[in-house]
Formats: sequence, C-alpha cells, structure tokens
Amino acid sequence: MNDLRYILMPLLCSTLLFSWQAAAAGLDDPFATGAMVTPSPAERDICSGIGMDRPLTLADVVEKALCNNPQTRASWATARIQAARLGSSKSSYLPTLSLQGSVSHDTSKTAGINSSSKQTQGSLSASYLLFDFGGRHANLENAEELLIAANASDDATVQSVFLSAVQAYYNLLSAQAIVDADRIAEDSARESLAAADAKYAAGAATPADRLQAKTALSQATLNRIRSEGDARNAQGSLANVMGVALNRPLQLAPAPAMPPDLVAEKDIGRLITLARERRPDLQAADAQIKAGQASIDAARASGMPQLSLDATAAAGRTSTALGRSNSRSGSIGLTVTVPLFSGFDTTYQVHAAEAQLENSIASRDQLANQIALQVWQSYQTMLTNSQALRTADDLVASAEASEKVSLGRYKAGVGNILDLLTAQSALASARQQQVTARYNWNTSRFALAQSIGLLDLTALRATRETEQNGKGQ
Repeated sequence: MNDLRYILMPLLCSTLLFSWQAAAAGLDDPFATGAMVTPSPAERDICSGIGMDRPLTLADVVEKALCNNPQTRASWATARIQAARLGSSKSSYLPTLSLQGSVSHDTSKTAGINSSSKQTQGSLSASYLLFDFGGRHANLENAEELLIAANASDDATVQSVFLSAVQAYYNLLSAQAIVDADRIAEDSARESLAAADAKYAAGAATPADRLQAKTALSQATLNRIRSEGDARNAQGSLANVMGVALNRPLQLAPAPAMPPDLVAEKDIGRLITLARERRPDLQAADAQIKAGQASIDAARASGMPQLSLDATAAAGRTSTALGRSNSRSGSIGLTVTVPLFSGFDTTYQVHAAEAQLENSIASRDQLANQIALQVWQSYQTMLTNSQALRTADDLVASAEASEKVSLGRYKAGVGNILDLLTAQSALASARQQQVTARYNWNTSRFALAQSIGLLDLTALRATRETEQNGKGQ
C-alpha cells in the first residue's frame, strides 16, 4: 500500500490542487450558467415579507402570490435544471481526465518453495474530442434554446400567477361588496315589513301586505346568507393563490380608483401585434423550434466519424523476493471512430427529430392563433365591462330614486306593497350588478395586459406606485 501511495501521490496531489484552485475561484458554476436563469422573485427583491396583520393592497396580494405560490417556484427550478444541462453541454468542449490505481499481492508454492510478489500500478488518462462534424455545437445550441424556452416559460408562469392573484383579489372584493349590498337590501325589506305592520295596525293594510313584506324579508335574508358563503369561498381562493393558510383571516384594502394604465387605449390590431412580440409563452415556443432544429443536426452528427486526442501516463512497481522493479509508460495519439452500422438507429433518430420539429412549429402556430383570439376577447370584454359599468351606475341611481318614491307613496297610503317590493328588488339587483361591473372592469384590464404579455413585475411596481399615490392624495 505504501508503494501505491508513493506512485499515486504526485498525481493525486495535482488533481486535488486543481480542485482546490477551482473551488477558490468559485467554480462550482464554471460556465456561469446560473446567471443565465431569470432571477426568482426573491432575487429581484420582490419578496419583502409583508405582514398579514394589516389590510392588503392589490400589490401586496400579487407579491405574496409570486413569492409563495408553488407554480413560480417550480418554473424557476425548471429553468435552473435547464441551465445545468447547458453547463453539461459546454463541458463537452473540455478534455476529460481519469486517475486509476491498483495494488495486488500474489503468493504461490512450487516444489515446496514459497514465492510472493506485490505489484502496484497507477495511471492518468486524458482524452479530448477534436472534431465530430458539429455534434457538440448542435447539442450546445439545443441546450441554449431550451434554456431560453425555460426562462420564457417561467415569465409566462409569473404572469399567469399574477393574473390569478388579481382575479382572486377582485373576486373577494366583489363578494364582500355584494354582502354589503344584500345587507342594505335586507334592511330595506325589514323597513318595509315595519311599514306594513304599522299600516295593518292602523287598519290601512291587509294581512296580505304583511305576508308579502315578510316573504320579501325572508328572501333578502336568504340572499345575504348565500352571499356571505360566496365571500368565504372567495377568501379561501385568494388565500390559496397567495400560498397562505385557508383559515387565515384576510383583510383587503380598498381597490385603487384606477388600475395602472396597461395599454388600454390602443387599436386591436396593434394589440395583437404587440402580443406576438411580447408573450413569453410564444417566445418559449419559438425557442423550442430552434432547439428542434439543433436536435436534427445533433442526430445527424451522431452517425458521423469522430476525431479524438488521447494520452495516457502510467507507472508501476513490482516487488518480489529477488528485488524491486519499476516501470513507466506513456502514450499519445489520435483516435478516429467511424460508425459503420448502428441498426439504423441514427436514421430513425433523425426522423424523430424532424417530426418533433414539425410538431413544435404546428404548436407555435396554434398558440399564435390562440393568443390573437385571447387578445381579441380580452379587449372586447374590457370594452363591454367599461360600458356596463357606466350603465350600472345609471341603473343604481334610477333604482334608488324609484325605491324612495315607492316607499314614500306606500307610507302615505297612495301606493301598494307590490310596487314597493318590486322597487326594492330592482334596487338590490342594480347594486349587485354595479358591484359586479366595477370589479369585472378592473379584472378585465389586467386580463388584457396578461393576454398581451405585459403583466410582469413592471406592472406590479406600477400597481404599487398607483396605490401609494392614492394614499397620498
């Protein structure tokens, strides 16, 4: 064993010295592929550790979702996996070194004479691929494009989680506002019942008036109970998107009067063109196509000859009863590897890569069509919600006036209970439609931004700035 250490120690020391130098230089990522990954929300200083003991703004909700939601963590980890694979592809341009050692002890007995020998050997081998008809380059290009696709997919996931948080935030605000509207309707129905009771006691109303008013109050109470259940469900959905406990109470700050201007005032043709330029999932699809083209080149190169430079240095020592002998050897030379027949594996690998490329192109084209349709629908939805919001405001104003007049007429004895209950029901419905229209309009603006590919961290900063400016006013 001492002889083996004597032979291998210089080689081992040189290998360890290289490793220590690499570690000292921070070469745990020698090709710096980690820097090519889109930074996570934490690395972008987005995650500020917002407390849950205060009302949360829209920006707070989105921040929590981006920092806590498993989808963003998973997509970022996928990008890091692809970055590591890129580093593996780059390593093919470097030589490979291997260190080997062995020790053996032989004993034999011939004609009553014992003999023994001890042999130690060590070798260092190096190999470097000089030329492979573009195989390494194709594999490297494939890995680079797949990393671009992974980064773009990560951006798409961020935008998807962003929109989910916005939708859950406005859904909860809408549900809470509907609860408030139903409570007002319940109070109005209770007031109508009190008026009917008073008129009945005075002999100015029939028992039917009291029963109809009581029925209306029961219906209003039932509506309020259902809306409270919807609000609890909406709170659970928001907590789930944010990645917090479902049973944790959430307090929401009022929504900003106006969301950030996310290209709402542009023509639809320009929006579709912008989406094709900015959508990260479409960028990922384009990168997949380029990766597929590189895969074809790599498959073809796998059936081509390779030229390598190989070198080996070996040393050994043999000890017997007669003495010791040392041996040293070394070799260097060029090796040409020519694949002659692989059972048509290369042919079918090329066919598979070509078919995969066709599939990637078709998927990209299908995605482009879907994006155009999504932008069109999001834009039309936003316009519709904008018009609905203005109409809902007018509807509430007229319904409030009608309910006030009907209640006054009924108390004065010149109106009937049916007119009053109808007016109150119309007012309750108008208030619900106003709430729905208001928050649908806010949500649709962000949905349009996401369909274009602009709902990123820049939009988050714009949202926070809008909220801060609103507080300062």
